[in-house]
Amino acid sequence: MADVLFIILAALAGLGGGAALAGFFIKNKNAKLEEETKEKVKSMLREAELTAETIKKDRILEAKEKFLKMKAEFDEDMNNKKNIIITNENKVKQLQSQVAKEQEVLKRKEAELDSKKENLSAQLHAVQVKKEELDKITNQRIADLEKIAGLTREEAKEQLVNMLTEEAQSKASSHIKDILDEAKLTATKQAKKIVLDTIQRTATEHAVENCVSVFNIESDDIKGKIIGREGRNIRALEAATGVEIVVDDTPEAIIISGFDPVRREIARLSLHRLVQDGRIHPARIEEVVAKTEKNIEEEIVEIGERTCIDLGIHGLHPELIKMVGRMRFRSSYGQNLLQHSREVAKLASTMAAEMGLNAKLAKRAGLLHDIGKVWHEEQELPHAILGMELAKRYKEHPEICNAIGAHHDEIEMTSMISPIVQASDAISGSRPGARREIMDSYVKRLKELEELALNFDGVNKCFAMQAGRELRILVDADNVDDQKASKLSFDISQKIEKEMQYPGQIKVTVIREMRAVNYAR
Repeated sequence: MADVLFIILAALAGLGGGAALAGFFIKNKNAKLEEETKEKVKSMLREAELTAETIKKDRILEAKEKFLKMKAEFDEDMNNKKNIIITNENKVKQLQSQVAKEQEVLKRKEAELDSKKENLSAQLHAVQVKKEELDKITNQRIADLEKIAGLTREEAKEQLVNMLTEEAQSKASSHIKDILDEAKLTATKQAKKIVLDTIQRTATEHAVENCVSVFNIESDDIKGKIIGREGRNIRALEAATGVEIVVDDTPEAIIISGFDPVRREIARLSLHRLVQDGRIHPARIEEVVAKTEKNIEEEIVEIGERTCIDLGIHGLHPELIKMVGRMRFRSSYGQNLLQHSREVAKLASTMAAEMGLNAKLAKRAGLLHDIGKVWHEEQELPHAILGMELAKRYKEHPEICNAIGAHHDEIEMTSMISPIVQASDAISGSRPGARREIMDSYVKRLKELEELALNFDGVNKCFAMQAGRELRILVDADNVDDQKASKLSFDISQKIEKEMQYPGQIKVTVIREMRAVNYAR
């Protein structure tokens, strides 16, 4: 409203009204504005003072509450500490009281002991006096006896000792002889009883290994695929595995022949996978055989672990477990080595338990006694000594090492477990039908035949086939040409004639195969 009035007055002034009236109104408006401004400033100051006062009171209240809270916590803490101090003081007082009581008891006991010591001293003095009196009487009587007998005390004692010694020796000799005779008779009976009980309680079947495995097939149509065009598949399989594959008129069966059980197993599994897959050709055969060889290594470890679990043997070194698994594919005089070792372990454990010895150590030694036969490196040491060295290498117990090394009397037995393992080995091997020595000598002859050919330069692989009547040799085509292959066959046959004994004749076949391989990238 004031603005409108001001505008009107200004307009009047512009029309020629009085300038003084316009100035009056302007001053009046400025005064009102100044007063309004002062009032607003005063109002704001009052509000600020009230706000500051309120904040100050809130801060004071918060500080008081915090102080009271801290004071309460401090008082509570002090009260707890006072209570702890009072409790400890009470405990100390109780302990002091208990110590005082125990000291009084000790003083009473010391007084009683002093009294007993005095009584004992008096008794000892009385005994000493009586002893002196008895000694005087005894000496007097001895002197009287010496005069009557005409002998001194020492002479009489010596005669008496000699008489008693002779009598005791005579009786002791007779008694000792009776005891020895009875002990021998009893020991023989007891030993026979333990062995018989052990054999009866250990019922292990014997699996006599041979040189032939049978691979069963669903139909005879598969035989043609296995043979391949012009026999290339069967030749590739024989070259890769080192066994002889016999495909004849036997219905739904293929014969795998070879003296090495590992090679036969590799060939059998490879055939199984090839037949299942359906793709049978030389490249596929080599691929499958290589994979099967790796799988056999894994199976060997699994067999070793399963054997240890079955026998309850724990903590064997991984290499020893692998050797135990290899026993499954080895034979000793025609007897499966793993079955033989398992039986020896059970026999040794039973015999040790009957005799009150450590059955676990005996079982462990029985299982490991022939590990020297499965060591992959050729050694000139006897298998028992080699097995002992391997057991020492893998931190086996000294008694186990001695039992392994002494089970064929190569070293002296220093533990009771050693003769038990030796006896168990003899029991396992001497059962009717358990072993065939002809088989062992036959396998040894075939291995020697292969080793003889491998010593010639250029020979990559060598396999004894057809029960040792054929020696099949694979040579390096880059280093051996056709003429050298022919000469190599002649040289090997001549060396076999000179160095080996064998029935009939041995066919030496040298195979030189040239492969050209390139890659298209």
